[in-house]
Amino acid sequence: MIKVTINGETRQYESGITYEKIAEAYQEQYEDTIALVIVNGKITELMKRAEKDCVLEFITLKNSAGHKAYVRTAIMLLIKALYDVEEKENIERIKVEFAIGQGYYCSLRGKLRVDETLMERLNVRMQQLVMANLPIEKKTYPIEEALELFDRYGMKDKRKLFRYRRSSTINVYRMGEYYDYYYGYMLPSTGYVKYFKVISYEGGLMLLLPDRHAPKTLDYFVPRDKLFRTLQQSTVWGEMMDIDTVGDLNDQICAGGISELILVQEALQERRIAEIAQDIAGRGGIKFVMIAGPSSSGKTTFAHRLSVQLRSYGMKPHPIAVDDYFIDRELTPKDENGNYNFECLEAIDVAKFNEDMGALLAGKTVEIPAFNFKTGKREYKGNFKTLGKDDILVIEGIHSLNDKMSFSLPGKSKYKIYISALTSLNVDEHNRIPTTDGRLLRRLVRDARTRGTSAQRTLAMWQSVRRGEEENIFPFQESADATFNSVLIYELAVLKQFAEPLLFSIQPGEPEYYEAKRLLKFLEYFLGVSSEELPKNSIVREFVGGSVFHV
Repeated sequence: MIKVTINGETRQYESGITYEKIAEAYQEQYEDTIALVIVNGKITELMKRAEKDCVLEFITLKNSAGHKAYVRTAIMLLIKALYDVEEKENIERIKVEFAIGQGYYCSLRGKLRVDETLMERLNVRMQQLVMANLPIEKKTYPIEEALELFDRYGMKDKRKLFRYRRSSTINVYRMGEYYDYYYGYMLPSTGYVKYFKVISYEGGLMLLLPDRHAPKTLDYFVPRDKLFRTLQQSTVWGEMMDIDTVGDLNDQICAGGISELILVQEALQERRIAEIAQDIAGRGGIKFVMIAGPSSSGKTTFAHRLSVQLRSYGMKPHPIAVDDYFIDRELTPKDENGNYNFECLEAIDVAKFNEDMGALLAGKTVEIPAFNFKTGKREYKGNFKTLGKDDILVIEGIHSLNDKMSFSLPGKSKYKIYISALTSLNVDEHNRIPTTDGRLLRRLVRDARTRGTSAQRTLAMWQSVRRGEEENIFPFQESADATFNSVLIYELAVLKQFAEPLLFSIQPGEPEYYEAKRLLKFLEYFLGVSSEELPKNSIVREFVGGSVFHV
C-alpha cells in the first residue's frame, strides 16, 4: 500500500494504481476534466502508475498544459482515423501546419481526395474511436526500434529529427495499432477528446477544438483569409529552401549552409517589405502608416526597414509611437487584479492623439509628446513636426488597427499593417511549433538584455500579455491592408544560446519552473547558430542585440 496526499487529505491505495484511477475519485470536485497530475512537484501523465508515497495536484483542461495535452491527443486521434479510413499507400504525408483561431490546419499529400466525403468519414471514425475509449500507451524504445515503427507509415521526418537526439531512446505513444511521437504530455485515452470537428479548408482540413478557457465549447470557425495566405507564403518559402522541419534545419547547419540560408531568408523578408512600401506609394494620399502586432513581433525593426523602403520612393517617413500618448500612470485603468492595464484603449489619450494627427494632416506644426516610463508622465521635448507633400508618419502601437484609435482620420489617409511572428517551421510533420513559443523566447531574450527583466518575471507576465493581445489586436488583424510575417526560419537556432541560460535560472518550486522546463526541452531539438552572421538590420537583432537601428 502507498499513501497519496491530495489537498491535505491522505488516502491509501494499492501500489501500481494509475493516476487516472486516483483522479476519477476526485473528478467531481473539479468543474473541468482532469488532464494531468503533478506528482511530488513534477508534471506526469495520468496513464502512469503510482509506485510510492506521493503528494498530488491535478491539472485540468482549463490549464495551459492540460489544453496542450488535449490538442496533441486530438491530433493523434485525427491521424489515426485518417489511416483507418484511407489505404496507407494513398497517404504520402499529413502535416499539421499552423493554428488559425481554434482551428489547426493540416495539409494532405497523396492519392486521396480531400472533399466533404472524406471529412464525413473522418468525423465518424474519430467519434467511434472516442466512444471506444482506446487507451493511449507510452513506451520507451531504443531509437532504431522506434524509427522502424515510424517507417511503417513513411515518417521520414522522424529519422531526420532523431538523428540529432543525444538520448539513445525515444518515448513512443500507441493508440490501437498506430504509433507516433509527440513533443509534450498526452491524455490517457481517446475518450477524453469529446469535443472536435473536422472540416475541409483551402485544399486541406481544419481540426476545430475548444479554447482552453471554455474546454466544453466548440466555436463556429471564422476564416481569416489574410492570415492564412501569409502563413502559406511562409510555408512556401520554407519549401523553396527545403526546410520543412527542425531536422531539415539541423541538416542545413551541419552541411555548412546556414550562411546562405540566413541571406536568402533575409532577402525574402526584404522583398516583402519592399512590396508593402510599393503598395503604399502606389495608392497616393497615404499619410499615416499604422502598424500593430502582438508582443515581440519585431514591430520596431520592421518600422525602420519599411521607412528605408519608403524613402526609396521619395517619401519622408517619421516614426510615431502610440505609447507616447499614454495618459499619466495614476489615471490608467486597472484590471481585475488591481494592476495597471496599459494594454487597454483607455490607457491612451485617444482624443489628444487624434487632435495632433488631425492638425498635422491639416498642415499645422505639432509638438509630439514623449512618455517618460520612469515617472509615468507625458513630457514635451521640442519634437515639432509638420507634414509636407512627401512626409508620411509611421505609427506603431498595439491599437493601431483599431479605428477607434484614429477615429477622426480619413480612411483614405491610413494604411494599416498587421505584423506577427507566425512560425511555419515544425518539430516534425505531426508536431507544430506554436507561434506563441517563438514570440515568448524572443521576449525572454530581449527583456533580459534591454530591461534587466528575469526569465521568471517574463514568464509570469506572459498570460496577461496574451489576454491583452486577444482583446486588442487579434480581432482587428483581418482589417489590415497588409500582413507581414516577421519570423525567420533559422531564428530559434540563434535564440537558443541566449534563452537557455535564462531558463535554467528558474528553480524547482517556482511557479514558472514547469514552463521553463518545457521550453528547455523544446530547444534541445535545435543545433545552435551563432548570432555573428546575422545582418545588422535583421529583425532577430532586435532581440539578441547588435542592430543598426535604435531598438
